[in-house]
Amino acid sequence: MKFFVDTAEVDAIKELNELGMVDGVTTNPSLILKSGRDILEVTKEITQIVDGPVSAEVVALDADAMIEEGRKLATIADNIAVKVPLTWDGLKACKVLSGEGNMVNVTLCFSANQALLAAKAGATFISPFIGRLDDINLDGMDLIADIRTIYDNYGFETQILAASIRTVNHATQSALIGADVMTAPPEVIKKMASHPLTDKGLETFLKDWEKTGQKIL
Repeated sequence: MKFFVDTAEVDAIKELNELGMVDGVTTNPSLILKSGRDILEVTKEITQIVDGPVSAEVVALDADAMIEEGRKLATIADNIAVKVPLTWDGLKACKVLSGEGNMVNVTLCFSANQALLAAKAGATFISPFIGRLDDINLDGMDLIADIRTIYDNYGFETQILAASIRTVNHATQSALIGADVMTAPPEVIKKMASHPLTDKGLETFLKDWEKTGQKIL
């Protein structure tokens, strides 16, 4: 499973990238706002840190404007994935931009039918939002499983990018179902390393080591 980090904070990306935990980055207007930086400037910096896809989102609503913005974003670097919303106009933009050789991430997916349409339109990535479905008492993992089945049935090459991941359980379940990619905030990725039994075991080992009176260095 590929790990994308869902942030526009450069320092957080660098830290995880040094550990080999970053296969790509996803950003959106909300994350750009949080970073407090210019979208073109921060996106370019991120593309220079990581080798994998960096999603940069259009903000237009009609297809022609999305295509124009997507083309501009794609000039930032070769590893830009243009992010478009899963609307009819977004699908039109996806078809054109992907046809021109650009990576396209179709975002805000909440149904299997939407994911099917995105694959038909040539999307590189489909981003189903797990956490937001959970918020309205639907199981976001059911959507990941449905998309996996449909894509496998027909051999679609669009990669399932599990998004809106808020917990370590979301990460585990996405991997078990077979999502190609997950994108998560840095703090969620870090929490994946934590377990109370690991902490307890380490505490016991250190206490026992202290009793030996020995030193390694």
